[in-house]
Amino acid sequence: MREIRVAAAQFENRDNDPAYNLERIHALTHRAVEQGAEIVSFHEGCIPGYTWIQRLNKEQLLVIAEPVPDGPSILALTKIAREFSVIVMAGLFERDADDNVFNCYVTVGPEGYITKFRKLHPFVNPNLSRGNEYNVIDLLGCKIGFLICYDNNLPENVRMTALLGAEIIFMPHVTCCLPSVMPGRGTVDRKLWENRHSDPVRLRQEFRGPKGREWLMRWMPTRAYENGIYTVFTNPIGWDYDTVKPGLATIFDPFGEVLVESHALEDDVVVGLLTPDKLQQSSGQRYLKARRPELYGKLVEPQESVTLPGWTMEHENAETRSR
Repeated sequence: MREIRVAAAQFENRDNDPAYNLERIHALTHRAVEQGAEIVSFHEGCIPGYTWIQRLNKEQLLVIAEPVPDGPSILALTKIAREFSVIVMAGLFERDADDNVFNCYVTVGPEGYITKFRKLHPFVNPNLSRGNEYNVIDLLGCKIGFLICYDNNLPENVRMTALLGAEIIFMPHVTCCLPSVMPGRGTVDRKLWENRHSDPVRLRQEFRGPKGREWLMRWMPTRAYENGIYTVFTNPIGWDYDTVKPGLATIFDPFGEVLVESHALEDDVVVGLLTPDKLQQSSGQRYLKARRPELYGKLVEPQESVTLPGWTMEHENAETRSR
């Protein structure tokens, strides 16, 4: 790995409005490049919006999904990447030749499409198909990996991506401030978001308390620390279909420390300098070498895998009503 400046962005996306969302990606990419960023990363599903798709049937989902790399969003992102001579990463829904739809995270550069990653644990819509492979690539002199939102809640996924050589893992999310049985967690009143300029203190307390940052800090620094890697967390801010999201764009270093993070109550981008010395010095890199795989048979025993969030999806409500 070499020294590299990486940006994590946050913005209030609009549901089913790719033109607007791409305009925000363009503006924030510009801001990031002005701060020296060589890679600019955005959140899960940020081009079409994410949470709102839970109410779509398969035919409706196919309408908003697009082929990768031949769809219009790749062309739009490439235009942005070319204008600013930078790598851009963003989320969308991919439709393959067999009409399977994936929650997909794409990477493009000035010359066009580079790679994609399909979410391993989708859940927001039952018509989404699972991705079935990890992805670690060489990019700008660094080993780059990808995991989307829920994928990162399973330590095995981050560990596997690190074992495949990742030095930096990009972790696009749509999370925090959601219904939960955990003490102190839950949703944020939309009025607090709408009044953020006149009363920022109460909203900041919500975002940085157990509904937002405190929950994130329970586990995200651990993923970086236990594997000795950089992690790049992106997340929307503001109204997202039916809940307020807190942003909190953050980069963690291989010690599990916050390298940079956004405190803004608005669209924002933070840029961090990632250096190779921390990788070499980290405890996590030593832990990777200390593993004893011969003891881990239970980890790979077959099981039925069920991905469940901590709240009820709209399609689950419909199923309950139909019984």
